[in-house]
Amino acid sequence: MTQQDTTTRAPGGTTGAADQVFQVETHGIDPIPDEERHGSAKDLFWLWFGSNLTFTYVINGALAVAFGLSFWQATGVVVLGGLSFFAISAAGLSGVRTGTATLVISRAPFGVRGNWPAGMLNWVVSIGYTILNTVVGTLALEAFFADTGVGSGRTVRALALLITLALTFAVALWGHATVQFAERWIAYVLAVGFAALLVFLLPGADTAGAAVSPGASGWSLAFVVMLAGPFSYVPMPADYTRYLPRATSLRSLTWYGALGGFVSSVALGIAGVAAATQTDMTDAVAGTERLLPGWFQTLFLALVLGGSVTNSIVTLYSSSLNLQVLGVPWSRSKAIVISAGVTAAGALCALFLTDITSSLLSFLSLLIIVFAPWGGVFLTDMLMRRCHYDGPALHAGPDGAYWYRSGFHPAGAAALLAGMVFAALTCDSELWTGPLVAPLGGADLTLLGSLVSGLVYWVLARRTVAPHADPS
Repeated sequence: MTQQDTTTRAPGGTTGAADQVFQVETHGIDPIPDEERHGSAKDLFWLWFGSNLTFTYVINGALAVAFGLSFWQATGVVVLGGLSFFAISAAGLSGVRTGTATLVISRAPFGVRGNWPAGMLNWVVSIGYTILNTVVGTLALEAFFADTGVGSGRTVRALALLITLALTFAVALWGHATVQFAERWIAYVLAVGFAALLVFLLPGADTAGAAVSPGASGWSLAFVVMLAGPFSYVPMPADYTRYLPRATSLRSLTWYGALGGFVSSVALGIAGVAAATQTDMTDAVAGTERLLPGWFQTLFLALVLGGSVTNSIVTLYSSSLNLQVLGVPWSRSKAIVISAGVTAAGALCALFLTDITSSLLSFLSLLIIVFAPWGGVFLTDMLMRRCHYDGPALHAGPDGAYWYRSGFHPAGAAALLAGMVFAALTCDSELWTGPLVAPLGGADLTLLGSLVSGLVYWVLARRTVAPHADPS
């Protein structure tokens, strides 16, 4: 059974009527009608800029130095990682063309049923990272309360968790317009704070220090860490472009979204690199605090909280669309309650019962074995179709063109499997080390699974996959 469009359209058909700030969005994965399309590509700059003003990139930059890279080597990797947002942003054109979410569009390369396993895993990943961000934000807010004299202890931690969850859930529940509004205005504040952070960290950076040769292992691990963040967005870009008018150009869409993600991720990544050349960043928050003037340390904790919330809003919102793709017969606003409930339960467990954050992060990092190849197939299919899909068929189930063989697209399944096998053989993580890692000198080539799967898909599907001819 395919999840049909169960959400309610706004009455009247006025422009953007179903997508108003501080009103619950009525659309879900159903195609957005042309008369309700609104906004411009400029909106994407603030969405991707705000959602990537997260302390995670500071940690990633510090890890690059920990892997043996010098300041300039690590900075180069940070910049190259940021450039990947051009591919992520360009993928949003599929949302403009179809008016629906990314994980609906991915039925085209994988089939309606073949798309389900990756959809389930993506929901797990989205919720997993939302839990981690919630835990980080809660701990930062707890420390903020302690610094400002509010107090400490389990009651204060519970209050901090409640506030963090409320900030995230309220915005995501209201929906698309409120998400974009919040990301823009929170970004204004966070940008000033993180700019100050850079001013404090950069002058003391050891830019002349010679690094121990990182070798294949150090270089590859640094690239995996830097690219994993942008790659995690591959199942999401159309979620935030589906309301844009069909006339939105690929060039403007790509540039605005890419610059947003690039500027924030690179700036914070370089901050992490600079910090790691000066102090121990094993505990990245504590390590960064040591390098800051006393008066700024409390504000720094507020920045960590804000960054956690902006990132969680995006992942939590997309998770509600994800649940509709998986067949949950509820509106988007009701489905998000499931995601919020699981997030709250996971954060409660991590903060009050047993610390699962390290294990959860290791597990989520391992799932790149699936999502790098998945992204390779999806992006290759998108290029082959030039983002021209049979929109109604994406929602038609067995009667549509994307049902293929019993709901599975053989070419997509074979390509995904090939990429996953390659990624598993060359993965170097805490939970799994592939048998080819040692012969490759310790190099982790997991991300190349995307190239393998994309190439295999092109070979298998090049004679059958083509742009859909729009009837006009």
